[in-house]
Amino acid sequence: MRQEPASDARSLSELAYLRLRELIVTVELAPGTAISEPELMLRLGLGRTPIREALRTLQRERLVEVFPRRGMIVSAINVGDLGALTEVRGLLEAQAASLAAERATVAERNEIVDLIAALDASGAGERALIDLDERMHRAVWAAAHNPFLAATLEEYYTKTLRIWFLALDRVAGLGDSIREHRALLVAIRDADPPGAAEAARQHVANFERAVRSAL
Repeated sequence: MRQEPASDARSLSELAYLRLRELIVTVELAPGTAISEPELMLRLGLGRTPIREALRTLQRERLVEVFPRRGMIVSAINVGDLGALTEVRGLLEAQAASLAAERATVAERNEIVDLIAALDASGAGERALIDLDERMHRAVWAAAHNPFLAATLEEYYTKTLRIWFLALDRVAGLGDSIREHRALLVAIRDADPPGAAEAARQHVANFERAVRSAL
């Protein structure tokens, strides 16, 4: 059998990770679901090695758990974590936004402008809005130029996103919540760190209120 180049192997593992993470975050793989490697291989059309590597990464991120004699399952969602997550995200998202307003390159500010246009043109489709929400957050984290901050925010955002999907059919005003990013993006575009930080804090707090009202 032909040995796959290392770069190809990494690409397959990353693909497996992204697909599995998507299934877990969107609760298509519901909390408590038993993980079956053969079923995942069939579902994703990928081999055992990339699936196992992806599962190891997801275990480190605490999205899957291993139990003796029970095997691996999708981690539970604790909606009681929402308040604590909001406290941490409110601080860190504000810091990232402030740094992004200060440090963003010309190319990154141009991307922010494109995201403002995408936000202004966005419709009411829930999934499209959530995808846009993810794009905006990651653009801000990248523009902050602090990989440790970005990695931490990615972990907490993922946990928050799972709670969001759990309550998605009951969350009112999803579009309004996501469109709150406009003030944040404009502040970064205009190199306004205090304005960006405040917009980020307000968005995180308002998001918690919207989700909590649906739980």
